[in-house]
Amino acid sequence: MQRTHMSLKIKSETETKLDLLALGECMIRLSPPGHQRIELTPVFEAYAGGGEYNVAYALSRYGMRTGWISRLVDNPLGHFIKNHARASGMDISHVIWVPYDGCGRVDRIGLNFTEVGMGVRASVTLYDRGHTAVSHLKPGDVDWKRIFGGGVRWFHTGGIFTALSDSCADVAVESMKAAHDAGTIVSYDLNFRSKLWSSKKAIEVTKKLVPYIDVLIGNEEDFQKVLGFEVEGTVQDLKSLSVEDYKKMVERVVKTYPHIQAVGTTLREVVSGLVNNWSAIMYYDGKFYESRKFMNLEIEDRVGGGDGFCSGFVYGLLHGMTPQECVEMGAAHGALLQTTRGDTSMVTMEEIRHVMGGGSARIKR
Repeated sequence: MQRTHMSLKIKSETETKLDLLALGECMIRLSPPGHQRIELTPVFEAYAGGGEYNVAYALSRYGMRTGWISRLVDNPLGHFIKNHARASGMDISHVIWVPYDGCGRVDRIGLNFTEVGMGVRASVTLYDRGHTAVSHLKPGDVDWKRIFGGGVRWFHTGGIFTALSDSCADVAVESMKAAHDAGTIVSYDLNFRSKLWSSKKAIEVTKKLVPYIDVLIGNEEDFQKVLGFEVEGTVQDLKSLSVEDYKKMVERVVKTYPHIQAVGTTLREVVSGLVNNWSAIMYYDGKFYESRKFMNLEIEDRVGGGDGFCSGFVYGLLHGMTPQECVEMGAAHGALLQTTRGDTSMVTMEEIRHVMGGGSARIKR
């Protein structure tokens, strides 16, 4: 085993086939151009994306050996996702393919319609993801013991996948336990989605998963709605956040679950639909590390910002960076990811390091 200078025990590259494996759904996102409305647009832009998928996609772009597991329908929409994944270089050999019945009654590819807001109008996502192929994934469908036995350094999944169905929640337990037993680091992004399940159900299900989590990721709402830990002093619209109150909440989480070795979280203050204050904090070995604060960050599309933080954060941990570098990389990647349309990363490692170093947005020519 390779140990970073921190206490997180991460397997070495030489004894593994994959740096990171992610489990989750990838949907096709349809968005009106610019800031148009769904009900009035004559044209939709198509993107591929999904919480856990986005993390594997980004890390593959940055030269890491990543894989993604899901269940897809063998039709042009499933192939749209396959082509997008392959373009990043990620391994999709463990994806389960199921036949298309010609109508989508049995299995289908999930869709989401996303409006990018501006000014006082918020961004909005409308789901069309009922009865999707991955929601029918069951324990026993994937040979997790064989996959993790082949050597995986890091396993990532989260609350979006777990919320899709009761069987997905069971698969989350099965996969995370297998990863944990194999000595693979397990990260879990709480990612609460009120359109998928209630806070009560989320808390009930997530408590069964916590014993297998090494690294926990989430924002202020996630910790409240998925783990039941309130952040004192936050207002309902989350326009302003007290970092000190947030740290107290994280301290309560790690005191309750002492086996959790790291907590990464984004702090987003919504100024308007296109302007946010953005930063991140990391808890590690009893200490907090705060990223640079991106004040009045102008954003093109806020969707996927949290996954951008997660992938940058995990990249740092897998490369033995210091905690401060890890949180800075996560915050910088999340900030940059929100400058492009779509859920997945379109930025380069050179751009991330430029922003991490305090670089400006002066034209390069």
